[in-house]
Parts: sequence; C-alpha cells; structure tokens
Amino acid sequence: MPRAVIFDMDGVLTDSEPLICAAAIQMFREQGVTAFPEDFHPFVGTGENRYLGGVAEKHGVRLDVLKAKARTYEIYLEMVPEQLQAFPGAVELVRACRARGWSCAVASSADWIKVAANLRKIGLEPDTWQAVVTAEDVELRKPHPDIFLMAATKMGLSPSCCTVVEDAVNGIEAAKAAGMRCVAVATTFPAKLLGRADLVRASVAEVRLEDL
Repeated sequence: MPRAVIFDMDGVLTDSEPLICAAAIQMFREQGVTAFPEDFHPFVGTGENRYLGGVAEKHGVRLDVLKAKARTYEIYLEMVPEQLQAFPGAVELVRACRARGWSCAVASSADWIKVAANLRKIGLEPDTWQAVVTAEDVELRKPHPDIFLMAATKMGLSPSCCTVVEDAVNGIEAAKAAGMRCVAVATTFPAKLLGRADLVRASVAEVRLEDL
C-alpha cells in the first residue's frame, strides 16, 4: 500500500482552471490582446509564468511576465471568495487518505499566493498538509518531476511510496518522470489524452482509496 498521496491542486482539488483562464484573458485584454481559452490548453499545469508567457508568444506580443502574473493573480483573487469551489468528492478523498494514516501533500505549479488562497477557501488549510510545494520552491516546473520529488523529500519518503493525483498531461508526465504512480482525473482534459497515467477516472469523486 502507498504511504503518501500527492495531490495537484488546480483541476484536482479545486475547480480553478476556468477562473485563472478568465483572469488571464482579462489581463491580456487590458494589454490589448484578445486571447481565447483554447490558447492556454497547451500550458495547463506548467505554472503561470509559462501559462501566460506561452500565450503571449502565440500572439506575438512581448509581455513582462512578472507584472502580468501579478495582475492576473489580482483579478483571480477577487474571484475566489464567490466563485471558487472544491470539486465534489475532493475534500472527502483527502480526509479519507488522512484517516487511513497516509501522508498527504499538495504539489502545484502555481505560486504560493494562489495555492494558499485555494486551500483556505475549500477548508484544507495549508498547515494541515505534510508538505506543500509550489512553483516558487523549484527551478523546473511540470512536466519536469522536481515538484513531486520535492514533495516526497519533504515527507521523508521515496518516490516509489507516493501516488500522484493529476488532471493535466504535463502533470502526468512529471509524475511518471518522478517514478511515481499516477491516477488521473478527466476534469480538464479528455480521458483519451491521459493515457500515460496508471489509472484514469472521470472525476475525483470516482477515485477510491484502492486506486491509490
């Protein structure tokens, strides 16, 4: 049996992908750029620097990524109190893992400000996890394995003891590169694109402890 479960956040625990996309579109609009949701799909799970920078490259515009990210987060955080929700079954799955005695971590390519706001909104406070790893903690983000490997290190466990729950293609690649089992949920991408995962479920509500 695994001794730890590492959860991605956006698209796994929280239904935040549409919100960060809407915030980014508004930020680009303020820059005079018309961006569309599908522009962001290749960069989901890679962190906001690449998420915004990749779309800027696609549209051929120069972007001060740090300023653009700060503005995007500003817009996003205004949405969180009223619009952010946990996916059905997400909080319950985390609590079930904890009740089983497993260590639980969050490993997200987002920055701490977003991770902390999301976790607090859904009632899974940052200080209740064995480890929380964000984009600011590593140099290389998903699809590189660094975020997941750091989560394992913080928990004092080997990668082989960890199972990752992911929703994004880049996240699955990172989990497999880290040598970890990966259970994917088809909340952001269709199941047919998640075939590198060890197991795919339609939603986090369908993930069972035996899957992990």
